[in-house]
Amino acid sequence: MNRESRKCQNCHQEFWIEPEDFDFYKKIDVPPPTWCPECRLIRRLLWRDDQTLYKRHCDLCKKEIIAMYPADVSFPVYCRACWYSDGWDALAYGRDYDFSRPFFSQFSDLMQVTPQIALQIDRSTNSDYCNQITDCKNCYLLTSGSDCEDCQYGYRILNSKSVVDAFAAIRCQFCYQTLQSMDSARMLFADRCHDSLDVVFGFDLKGCQNCFMSTNLRHKSYVFKNQQLSKEEYKARMAQIDTGSYAKLREYEFEFNEIKRKSLYKFIIDNHIVDSTGDSLGNTKNCKDCFFTSDTEDSRFCMLLFNAKDIYDVNNGCCVMERCYECSTTGVHAYDVKLSADVWPEARSVSYSQSCRNGVSDLFGCVSLRKKQYCILNKQYSRQEYEELVLRIIKHMTEMPYVDKRGLAYQYGEFFPPEISLFAHNTSTAKDFYPLTREEAEKKGYRWGKEESHDYKPTVNAAELPDHIKDAKDEITKEIIACLHDGKRNEYCTKAFRIIPDELNLYRRMNVPLPRLCPSCRHYQRFRSRNPLKLWERQCLCDYKVHKNIVSHPHHPTGRCPNKFKTAYSSERSEIVYCEQCYNAEVV
Repeated sequence: MNRESRKCQNCHQEFWIEPEDFDFYKKIDVPPPTWCPECRLIRRLLWRDDQTLYKRHCDLCKKEIIAMYPADVSFPVYCRACWYSDGWDALAYGRDYDFSRPFFSQFSDLMQVTPQIALQIDRSTNSDYCNQITDCKNCYLLTSGSDCEDCQYGYRILNSKSVVDAFAAIRCQFCYQTLQSMDSARMLFADRCHDSLDVVFGFDLKGCQNCFMSTNLRHKSYVFKNQQLSKEEYKARMAQIDTGSYAKLREYEFEFNEIKRKSLYKFIIDNHIVDSTGDSLGNTKNCKDCFFTSDTEDSRFCMLLFNAKDIYDVNNGCCVMERCYECSTTGVHAYDVKLSADVWPEARSVSYSQSCRNGVSDLFGCVSLRKKQYCILNKQYSRQEYEELVLRIIKHMTEMPYVDKRGLAYQYGEFFPPEISLFAHNTSTAKDFYPLTREEAEKKGYRWGKEESHDYKPTVNAAELPDHIKDAKDEITKEIIACLHDGKRNEYCTKAFRIIPDELNLYRRMNVPLPRLCPSCRHYQRFRSRNPLKLWERQCLCDYKVHKNIVSHPHHPTGRCPNKFKTAYSSERSEIVYCEQCYNAEVV
């Protein structure tokens, strides 16, 4: 088919469907989307919660638990032990399909009575205060993580150990305040650093060791503020640096931000990519319009994807998955999972299902099932009955679409409507990537959840904490510390926080001071530093004036570079953005 223009049913903006997109939709047997890629992503993010946690009681064992659902929801919420137990049966909530009502109305009814798991934690130990993790050990307030140990306060941390306050770190060890970095160890305040070791305040480093406050380097060692030194000179300079002092660290941060401001920015954050577009990509091949995606091929419109193949419109997926479409949170050996949320691990041929686990296959419209096959709306069928009924339901979804309060129609092929999500906008992952005010959210048809009050009584102010980590006593773990922001800069500020013993030990080992901000404020500081999930058409800024180049570039010996590209850096931003040719001439 030829390239076609469509108008988004939701935002009414134009978007394009390419020939290869039509090929994918035909292969998995779904109609082309009626929503644009950005609206589809927001719609899926409304079906996931990462950061909002509540204290409540398990509705089965009655023990106090941590959950992503508040106590006043209509459906039962079970702790992990109860949810995985034989003390209840999700098939007991099954019902016949009603051809007099739209599918999504029936699915919503099923969700409102079927028990939900308190937290999405799988095969993990001593990680009770985490969410959306698998195969983790001794982790605390880690979200969207896999195969991690001793990690704290991170988002999208994979195959890592002893990583604290990080965003999008893969295969890293003993790192603090690390952003979008891979295959590195012993780094403090590192951004976009790969295959590197012993870095303090580094930006855009690859294959580097022993670098301080340096940027745009490749395979360098003993570099201090972008100046090459001998090993002895570097050690002498570093002996004067003390990252354990909060006051000195603030000075270092200010100076480093000035160095970064004058550095070069490649139009795309990438590491070993082939025929791929988007941003924050690593080891990708033929991935288009993808963000924070690594070890993936033949995919499009994805975000936070790891180790996947042949995927369209999936956010938060990882760990071996193939041929999946329009999913929010899936993976860990998933195949042919479509239009679903929280379906993992070991899932196959599942559609329109939510929170189904552990080897499920051939499900349609199911909630909270485990190790089941051939089920529709949580009712068991034979294989023949299942296959025949699914075809009838798909036809019915087109003939009797669900229509939401805004008048938008949802036929077969559309993801779940936002208005039936178990999460409100301000308690979902959508708030992290697409923040809105309550008025803006409700205008778009999104629910707004009850805002939790934080009435903690701090025992110490952040300003009263010791300046140096060496002066922090063990007793600090017993204190309630007032957040320096005090709820004034971030509406999700918890206003107070604690330091846990394992956290204190890591700060001492890494020689960094106690934090002054609550984990929520630190999280949103990191999120604000990332690029948006959007691409703009731009021209390379290289003109031999905006930056002092070290060599002449053969493709434009004088004047401005003519190369154009799609980039996550808008023209309104101040970064010096170069095309690949100009960037490689200066950096590589």
